[in-house]
Amino acid sequence: MPDPYFFLVIFGAVAFVFPVMPLALAWLWRRFFQPPKPGAGKNATYECGVESLGEAQIQFHSHYYLYAIIFLIFDVEAIFLVPFAVAFTGLPFGAFIAILVFLLLLLEGLVWAWGKGCLSWVK
Repeated sequence: MPDPYFFLVIFGAVAFVFPVMPLALAWLWRRFFQPPKPGAGKNATYECGVESLGEAQIQFHSHYYLYAIIFLIFDVEAIFLVPFAVAFTGLPFGAFIAILVFLLLLLEGLVWAWGKGCLSWVK
């Protein structure tokens, strides 16, 4: 009968080797196959066959991300409401109360976003 901690040692070794081995292989690959001096041509930005012009970083306004998050919240809400609407007549009263609470929370989120001015396009 093997020691009960033997399997924990094996598990720990595998947990250590599994992420370290690809890193070691990548380091070895870079060490032996990458040219030592990349040069200006290799460091140049190249995308879709066209040389880039201007700055590589473009500054976006953060409210665009807020619009996207609000859209995702209300988009996922529709995914949750469709099964409820399909099975509406066969559900008990408790399910109706649960979906009503869900809708009231979403309405609260909409009122909050509207009150904060998140939904106005003009800033």
